[in-house]
Amino acid sequence: MNSANILWVDDEVESLKSHILFLKDKGFSINTVTNGYDAIDFIKKEHCDIIFLDENMPGLSGLDTLSRLKEITKSPVIMITKSEQEQIMEDAIGSKISDYLIKPVNPHQILLTIKKNLDFSKLVNNKTNSDYQREFLSIGSMISTVQGFQDWIDIYQKIIYWELELDSIEENNMLEILLNQKKEANAQFFKYIQNNYYNFLQSSEKDEGLTLSHNLFKIHVAPKISKNKSTFFILIDNLRLDQWKIISPLLEPYFAIQEHAYCSILPTATQYARNSIFAGLMPSEIKNKFPQLWLDDTDEGGKNLYEKDLLINQLKALSCSADISFNKIFNIDHGQKMVDKLNEFLHKSLNVIIYNFVDILSHAKTDMRMIKELANNEKSYRDLTLTWFKNSPLFELLKKLSETDSTIFITSDHGTINVNEPSKVVGEKSISTNLRYKTGRKIKFNNRDVFNVDNPDHLHLPKTNLSSTYIFAGPNKYFVYPNNYNHYAHHYINTYQHGGVSMEEMIIPIISLNKKK
Repeated sequence: MNSANILWVDDEVESLKSHILFLKDKGFSINTVTNGYDAIDFIKKEHCDIIFLDENMPGLSGLDTLSRLKEITKSPVIMITKSEQEQIMEDAIGSKISDYLIKPVNPHQILLTIKKNLDFSKLVNNKTNSDYQREFLSIGSMISTVQGFQDWIDIYQKIIYWELELDSIEENNMLEILLNQKKEANAQFFKYIQNNYYNFLQSSEKDEGLTLSHNLFKIHVAPKISKNKSTFFILIDNLRLDQWKIISPLLEPYFAIQEHAYCSILPTATQYARNSIFAGLMPSEIKNKFPQLWLDDTDEGGKNLYEKDLLINQLKALSCSADISFNKIFNIDHGQKMVDKLNEFLHKSLNVIIYNFVDILSHAKTDMRMIKELANNEKSYRDLTLTWFKNSPLFELLKKLSETDSTIFITSDHGTINVNEPSKVVGEKSISTNLRYKTGRKIKFNNRDVFNVDNPDHLHLPKTNLSSTYIFAGPNKYFVYPNNYNHYAHHYINTYQHGGVSMEEMIIPIISLNKKK
């Protein structure tokens, strides 16, 4: 039986007897008044779960009554009217009514509206849970029959879709099942990368379709660069596909959006992946061709200081003549200056903008207790990203760009993964410090936890000496030395790291935004 309390406000309430009897038979409690003043007095004294309000009443009109009711109650208000005037509809919708019905209405319309407004969450919860139950086997089948990297993109996109759907409902009793399925998918993805990563590099060298970091610019961006209009290449460091999915609805009113994904190279770290994007080369090729523009892990100094130089060399190699600007945004003030100088950038054929907020956020989760608490799970981490983007100069810049004929790309150099399983490594003092990959000599590790690369030359990775090797952590793992093991294992657990192998780190969005026609 239903037990909701309903207030029906209509100056012709006597004509609604059949509707009221129908709802009472369904278990609802119905109260009626004939004018807006009585409705306001009633609501001040009694709680109602839903209010049906006639638009055309003598005395206080329906719209005026609605305005007064909104000041004293948050209960949903359903406007009922004989009029089909567009202005009345717009005024009612602008006043945040919950639904709008045009007379004559039948009892089943009323019942549907009640369910939609009072049982919406419950109905959505049940439907979403049951829909994912049906999809569970389908996703499992996709994981077991992977033929190529595009299949992994499809699997990851499907998992993200359901993760966001289940995250958005209150009774998400299927979410734990999904997260276990995601963990299993990542375990299989890790094995797939171990077995196929070398082949990826070979096929990309032959231009056989797979986009990796070093051919991202060549495939997606360079063909769109033109002297006749400006292209913006916006790289948000550490932006994952799920984070893109939650900010993309904010951009839908402004742009025609095309979504693609590419594979970040290993290590999935800024020094390697981002330099590779701008150079159009693999890391060892950068080191060999431009030794003055490359620093190894153990070298002193910033590892991404020469990205503009690398990009200029790539554009020359692609015979792409572009008047470029290159900008790195580390704070709000600098971001706002970009907005203020937009007209200057519109005269450039290529504008590169690197935003570091998401990367700063992931590092802050390690170092700042407050951020750890605010982003204690994947949903809250995504919510922080959304809050940042809504209030960022970047969003303001994009809205302004939507009024121009610019071509816009949004992407990242790599993603990040929440780690919760420490894995012991032993090595010389000179091995690299990253928690998701290590390079150096004589590294000892747990074979089950890593993708081990004995010959970095095969993967176009630079070596600091002849016997250098690389290891990449599997999903959820982070490397900890035996010395003071418990302290560091505790310090880094449930933090966001990158550099290793996981869908989150390697399957990266590349988004094209164009002005809506």
